[in-house]
Amino acid sequence: MDRSSKIIKVSITGILVNILLVGFKSAVGFISGSIAIIMDALNNLSDALSSIITIIGTKLANKKPDKEHPYGHGRVEHITAIIIAIIVIIAGVTALKESFEKVIHPVEVNYTAVTLIILVGGILTKYFLGTYVEKQGELLYSESLVASGKDAKFDSIISFSTLVAAIIYLIFHISIEGILGVIISIMILKSGVEMLRDDFSSIIGERVDSELTNHIKEKILEFPEVKGVYDLILHKYGPENMIGSVHIEVDDDMTAKHIHTLTRNISSVIFNEFHIILTVGIYASNSDNEISRNIKNEINEIIAQYPEILQMHGFYVDDENDTVSFDLIFDFKSTRTEEIKNIIIQQLKEKYPKYSYMVVLDSDFSED
Repeated sequence: MDRSSKIIKVSITGILVNILLVGFKSAVGFISGSIAIIMDALNNLSDALSSIITIIGTKLANKKPDKEHPYGHGRVEHITAIIIAIIVIIAGVTALKESFEKVIHPVEVNYTAVTLIILVGGILTKYFLGTYVEKQGELLYSESLVASGKDAKFDSIISFSTLVAAIIYLIFHISIEGILGVIISIMILKSGVEMLRDDFSSIIGERVDSELTNHIKEKILEFPEVKGVYDLILHKYGPENMIGSVHIEVDDDMTAKHIHTLTRNISSVIFNEFHIILTVGIYASNSDNEISRNIKNEINEIIAQYPEILQMHGFYVDDENDTVSFDLIFDFKSTRTEEIKNIIIQQLKEKYPKYSYMVVLDSDFSED
């Protein structure tokens, strides 16, 4: 079974369980006169809606690439997760409003043993359903399922608070449904806002997991011709669609034929191993001769004075045109990249005046 089919299967399970809980809790809520139980039933209804949205989003995300969307539709899943987060926030606001009204105007309720048994059953069902859905979401890299699972677990907390309120009412004849509802509503709102923040962050574009980038670099370095791996950039177009680019450092006397074969082999290995489409560029290296070694050592000594410089790579000395080129990776927090770059160029010109210097300011996309 492919990923989308598994997500849909999990979502259908969630829909069926939630519809069952809606029926039971609605009946108990109206019989007992408990607004908390009725609100709990509405939460289950919103969870069923979330699962339906997840199915729709998965179907849309699984559409094949077209002329307008050549990288596929995988990012629809981020939008789906945002919609679910908004549903969670709306549920939290609604619950908060109802809870405040209950604090101001307590309602007489009529709990029975059957009421308590159904509440306990609902709590256990929702908690285990939420745990199952969230775990499957993590395994399938589905933000929508993870969001739905978290929402379901919060619903189980709401149900538990209702159970606690019922027990306290039966023993002490004190109604605390409203107070507990306010506390839980705030927790739901906090969870919804955090989910919304994470989902927007995913759409904006986050740094790819360093463990993945390190594995890719290690795999490329297994090729004996590769002397270094730099500028690895990955773009996600959904959990199953990732493309990127990378530069490798090779000796400058390699032929075009050899470079063609090498880069093709690297792209093939990375696709087979990680299912990532990777474009491979090259940096020529000639730092084995004396003048190149001396200039490189001088650069390393200079940049060691600036902790905001994370790395230097792409170093090459072109003696035919008297140019030296290299890239500098700065920490994102640095505010004086151009200033430091000019200082470095000036110091190099003082020691090696015959050369002109081409320095590229690079970004810290994948370095640790």
